[in-house]
Amino acid sequence: MGAQQVADRFAELYGAPPEGVWAAPGRVNLIGEHTDYNDGFVMPFALPHQAVAAVSRRTDGVLRLHSADVEGGITELRLDGLAPGGDHDWTAYPAGVVWALREAGHEVTGADVHLASTVPTGAGLSSSAALEVVIALALNDLYDLGLKGWRLARLCQRAENVYVGAPTGIMDQTASACCEAGHALFLDTRDLSQRQIPFDLAAEGLRLLVVDTQVKHAHSGGEYGKRRAGCEKGAALLGVDALRDIPYDGLDAALARLGDEADVVPLVRHVVTENERVERTVALLRAGDPRAIGPVLTEGHASLRDDFRISCPELDLVVDTALAGGALGARMTGGGFGGSAIVLAEAADVDTLTKSVEEAFAAAGFTAPRVFEAVPSAGARRLV
Repeated sequence: MGAQQVADRFAELYGAPPEGVWAAPGRVNLIGEHTDYNDGFVMPFALPHQAVAAVSRRTDGVLRLHSADVEGGITELRLDGLAPGGDHDWTAYPAGVVWALREAGHEVTGADVHLASTVPTGAGLSSSAALEVVIALALNDLYDLGLKGWRLARLCQRAENVYVGAPTGIMDQTASACCEAGHALFLDTRDLSQRQIPFDLAAEGLRLLVVDTQVKHAHSGGEYGKRRAGCEKGAALLGVDALRDIPYDGLDAALARLGDEADVVPLVRHVVTENERVERTVALLRAGDPRAIGPVLTEGHASLRDDFRISCPELDLVVDTALAGGALGARMTGGGFGGSAIVLAEAADVDTLTKSVEEAFAAAGFTAPRVFEAVPSAGARRLV
């Protein structure tokens, strides 16, 4: 949905034009899964799919929210009544951002909001982060808060962690706020340092497909939290602040020290090897060899499937079918337990691979997947 359509609908709902229209994208994580809350490395890029928000200020302590994507009318909330854990609807995400801004001392006195999003929900493409970041950016501009992208990302993460109750890391919000078109974002989640890595697959005759399995996942579910708690337990047992501090060449010694902690050993192994995979991918892309990242992606899937145990039959079927069909590499992306997989392929093979995956899903009796090309796109920005 375009900026003008969103603005026009805002005017219909609230009786006056918005003060502005903003957009924030979903993201695909190329490599670096479940490393962000372990102070590790990640490498996302922004999608063309985005959340768009038309917003105006209010001065009466009221937040009014409406979404084109959800049945129902305008939800009205009082700012002084916002509190963590009290909202389990979609409105928790924008309300949580307002709560986080105010809790941090920023004077936000209310807003009227109309939202529309093309980011698929539950697909592991950060629809919630896009929703949070677009609200944060709009309020940052309207209230002249002067916050940079990474600070907005931190506040959005706090909104999701504390207000919504989902124990996510910092990657999704930072990707939505800070990515650049034609690049992947190499992010150190410990110090939030960033490097934009050129990622123009089309120029190399390559494509990166996203296969949305249509299996929905929710970060606030217990399994995600269990994995995070297991990683924190592993760091504590090893005497480090975070698993980021275990060097790749010291992994075997670290695992030996964990002994019979069978629930922790595979989690530690995944995080340490995944950080190394991110660094290897960065080196290959900087060397101008994007085809060589294919096997690294596939290694990452095996680790997520076998060590982190967050894949599912649909995700495994995408990866196995794509590789059998000649893909250069494939892996699940996102939090796991459903969502999407990515497939790196020669441009000439895209149609054949897409058909093979669709046929494999039909033969298995699964819901038909949604397949589209992932094009590295711009991060959050003001449209109007």
